[in-house]
Amino acid sequence: MSRIKVENISHKYGEVQALKELSFEVEEAEIFGLIGPDGAGKSTLFKILTTLLLPDEGEAHVLDYSVRDDYRAIRNRIGYMPGKFSLYLDLSIQENLEFFATVFGTRVEENMDIISDIYNQLKPFKDRLAGKLSGGMKQKLALCCALIHRPQVLFLDEPTTGVDPVSRKEFWQMLKKLKESGITILVSTPYMDEAALCDRVALIQEGQILSIESPASVSASYPFELIAMKSENMYALLQQLRQYSEVHSSYTFGDFIHVSLKKGESEENLLRKLKEDGFEVEHEKIKAGIENVFMQLLSQKEEV
Repeated sequence: MSRIKVENISHKYGEVQALKELSFEVEEAEIFGLIGPDGAGKSTLFKILTTLLLPDEGEAHVLDYSVRDDYRAIRNRIGYMPGKFSLYLDLSIQENLEFFATVFGTRVEENMDIISDIYNQLKPFKDRLAGKLSGGMKQKLALCCALIHRPQVLFLDEPTTGVDPVSRKEFWQMLKKLKESGITILVSTPYMDEAALCDRVALIQEGQILSIESPASVSASYPFELIAMKSENMYALLQQLRQYSEVHSSYTFGDFIHVSLKKGESEENLLRKLKEDGFEVEHEKIKAGIENVFMQLLSQKEEV
């Protein structure tokens, strides 16, 4: 059963096309990830689906309610964590929870079962002002406030940006439990390790969806042989690789350069040419990840 349905949504800010004919569906109790760089249109899409912004064209439904006509019904049934921490910094943890419970006509105690795992980590600091919390603690408080009225759908716009790795791991463990309880989750993230934890991911760039598949299917769709390379002079190596006709693409990836070969070309031939040109390289064949596929889809889009 679809809990979110987006049909040909488009939106502009002046002359800037933020979203262009987006269409997708999110099923019940699914963690659906939106993956893309800053400016890709993710936050605009979240604002439309949470009824904070009307689309210029197209239709979108959340829980079968129209974002154009049924904003009150949608707001009562969803939870939303925007990219920027938006709780009251001058209220304590407990005061923030009680405030948001009151807004939704409920009480913290009535819904403690759904937030108890998170709240128990906050309870020792319940009288601390939100403005004095660490990034990880702010994130947990924001999630509690988004869940306090038992939403059926949860919207999370880059919820772990700027949060330490341990807190990020804990956060995704919480999301898995929420999914198991039947909550549908739409989440955007810049972290590829988090994208791999989603049931499906949509790769988005310049307001358009490039691909929608499971993380495993996305990685398996990469059509080229992929090699990780490293040398003493990485910049010179990158420039040299881009001169070879057998190289399809080459770009820096952490401490390595990821090199994809055109079909029919061999790693042995490439290494021989590099040696002839004076390069000693460490090299290893690797499996493509989501980010490699994203880069490949971007290059295809630019060629069109």
